[in-house]
Amino acid sequence: MVHELMAKNPVPIPIQYAISFAGLLVTLLSGIFMLRGKAWARFLYVVWGILGFIFGIVTSPMKPAMIPGAIVFVVVVFFLFRPKASEFFSARTHDNAGQGV
Repeated sequence: MVHELMAKNPVPIPIQYAISFAGLLVTLLSGIFMLRGKAWARFLYVVWGILGFIFGIVTSPMKPAMIPGAIVFVVVVFFLFRPKASEFFSARTHDNAGQGV
């Protein structure tokens, strides 16, 4: 069924796989660096998520299937930018400022 849906997409299947793999890498890297307190990783996650959502809206043959992923994305972003999360990232930035990390 997944292959049939991918075939209905105007983007060639190999490019769809490449974009999916790139998204996996970006999400994994941003997650690792967020755990290390790097504030830029939050923004990388948000930008990639927004670009992925736009790409999906433009190309997906099943647009309603994107709703659950969009809801999860919004919830994650909400928690990433809460005051305590921002405090976590700013504290890590200040702690590592003179260490070249």
